[in-house]
Amino acid sequence: MIGGGYGTGREIVEYFTSYGSLGGLTGIAMSFVMMAAVLAASFEFSRYFAVFDYRNFFKTLLGKGWFLFEILIVLQFLLILGVLASAAGNILRDHFGIPYGVGLVVMLVTVGLLTYYGRDFIAKVLTLWSLFLYIVFIAIFYAVFTTSWSEISAEMAVLEVSPGWWQSGLKYAMYNLAVLPLLLFVARNFKTRKEAVCSGIVASAIAIVPACFFHLAFMASYPAIVAQPIPVYWMMSESGMSVLVIIYSIMLFGTFIETGAGMLQGINERLDAYMIEKRGVPLGGKQHALLSVLAILLSSGLSLWGISSLIAKGYGTMAWGFLFVYIVPLLTFGIYRMYANAKASTPDPA
Repeated sequence: MIGGGYGTGREIVEYFTSYGSLGGLTGIAMSFVMMAAVLAASFEFSRYFAVFDYRNFFKTLLGKGWFLFEILIVLQFLLILGVLASAAGNILRDHFGIPYGVGLVVMLVTVGLLTYYGRDFIAKVLTLWSLFLYIVFIAIFYAVFTTSWSEISAEMAVLEVSPGWWQSGLKYAMYNLAVLPLLLFVARNFKTRKEAVCSGIVASAIAIVPACFFHLAFMASYPAIVAQPIPVYWMMSESGMSVLVIIYSIMLFGTFIETGAGMLQGINERLDAYMIEKRGVPLGGKQHALLSVLAILLSSGLSLWGISSLIAKGYGTMAWGFLFVYIVPLLTFGIYRMYANAKASTPDPA
């Protein structure tokens, strides 16, 4: 979410900023509430039933209908990798003059190595790179707010709210939450319900806070920024932040790699669980790496459609599918089942 969405800024513009100054903030608030509820429920469901890959998670939640999520997540998975490839190609070509093919090879090799070394290594890289990403974001926000605060204040004072802000906020939460079941391997660390629920709320806050700052920063160039394919990059270029543009470009390309690797690890976790069930042993590191490389090559073809079209049309359509296959069942039947099981396992008083 932080990598693919905030790295480009395109999703923030598409789902929040385009609805006006106040409309964007209220949409962000709507997303936070939805994300916190689903993250908390998913972590606890995963911990309670000890299901740490999406196949077993949805077998427990949906029974025989579990495959519906797999169909959706494979399509979403390829769509997200296509967005990453498209954005990476734009950044490398526009700023460094590097051909798209060269960037793709670097991405393939790096993601292949990350998935070869596996879960624990990827988790550490995700954490460290996200810290670096936040440091770069803070520098960008500081530069924008100190140089353009008067423009931002003037735009925010208008309190513009365009119709559809709440639907857009829900869509943003729904399609981002769709990848959560790919990352359930982190729930292995939760020992209690309190840990799982609090982690879900905190994770939602950490994930959504940058959206607020990006939205405010974009007000300095509103409404022109709405039409830009990579708004963050355009904003910095227009403001003359030459040093930050270089650092940002390096950070962004690395972020695309870590986002792809994190998702691919979720796919590998699902395949490993199946192989253990059928043969007693998971796939090896070489097989993980090969599958990751093939997935990136396949999804890179989607990048030819362009990042704006992929985000506007693809994500919005997929969001409703995940609402009915994942979010609604989890927040109704999933919570009820945990409650019923806990009640049944509690001994009657003597």
